[in-house]
Amino acid sequence: MEQTLIDMKVEMSFLIPTSVVGNAGTINTGAFDPLSSLADICRRERMWFHVDGAFGALAALSPELRLLVAGMDRADSVAFDMYKWMYMPYEIGCALVRKEEEHLRSFSLTSTYLTHTERGLAAGEAWFSDYGVQLSRNFRALKAWMSIQAHGVSKYGRLIQQNVDQACYLAALVDASPDLELMAPVPLNIVCFRFRAPHRDDASLNKLDEELVLRLHDGGIALCSFLTIGDKYGLRVATFNHRSRRDDFDVFVGEVIGLGKSLLDEGFAQA
Repeated sequence: MEQTLIDMKVEMSFLIPTSVVGNAGTINTGAFDPLSSLADICRRERMWFHVDGAFGALAALSPELRLLVAGMDRADSVAFDMYKWMYMPYEIGCALVRKEEEHLRSFSLTSTYLTHTERGLAAGEAWFSDYGVQLSRNFRALKAWMSIQAHGVSKYGRLIQQNVDQACYLAALVDASPDLELMAPVPLNIVCFRFRAPHRDDASLNKLDEELVLRLHDGGIALCSFLTIGDKYGLRVATFNHRSRRDDFDVFVGEVIGLGKSLLDEGFAQA
């Protein structure tokens, strides 16, 4: 028994955290971690602070939304996807690292066939291959550079704010309907809700809402996704389109309520 306790103490002595990952907009609901508080902890404990800002980091482009990402500027690294909320072609991710020398030290490889020289083809400062796991890569940055040059950063900020305003409008429509129920707060551009009906338990409503989503897809009405929060299934609307208008959300809510009532009339998933 004594030896077991000693072994446990030795093992636990190696469980030293080295980094913290904070969320700037979770995928399911768009929730934010307290980034400033996490930054304080990391600075005090000398840990690496990384922010996963898949799409939410781009809220920083809107002056009205910038407070949501307060503390992100203190991160050691930030990752986000420009195709998710900057209306760019698919697969263009971005990672920012505060200290270039630490980034370089993590990935740089100096095999003989990658030897740097002072002159010629292998000359120059750091190579792009020294900043990641890929030795060869596509020139994905070109489409980001061209898009920003063509439209400007402030325009992206306005469109991002427009999407968030539209999400708030949709949330208000949901709140105003006795047939619908919000499932999570709406801090950004994602609205999670479900169709509900009296005298139906959650298991029955889950089946009904699942079928409702499929009929929206099959009918070509809308391409919303779905999620489960706790044991409740619902619809997830992520507003990323710069062409969306409020009328679209009016139509969408009307269709959801109509399909839900049709399913009830059919006796679908009756408890």
